Amino acid sequence: MKISGDLQFIYKSEDDAKLVYESLEVDNENYLESELNDKSIDYQINSEKLGTFLATVDDLIASEIVVEKIIDKTKQ
Repeated sequence: MKISGDLQFIYKSEDDAKLVYESLEVDNENYLESELNDKSIDYQINSEKLGTFLATVDDLIASEIVVEKIIDKTKQ
């Protein structure tokens, strides 16, 4: 069985989107496809197993939250 899904993160600015994209891209290589589009990042996740798919999505969201918190703290 092939499981696939799309996830999109939308940011307030292109700079924020680029910073998150560049921060996460290193960890995401070979696990999912990603594309930077102005103020958003689009992810395409594909897997043969549901557990792997869910773990990938969970890791991506958790990592994005950390980067977003860092961005917010550095802007204060």
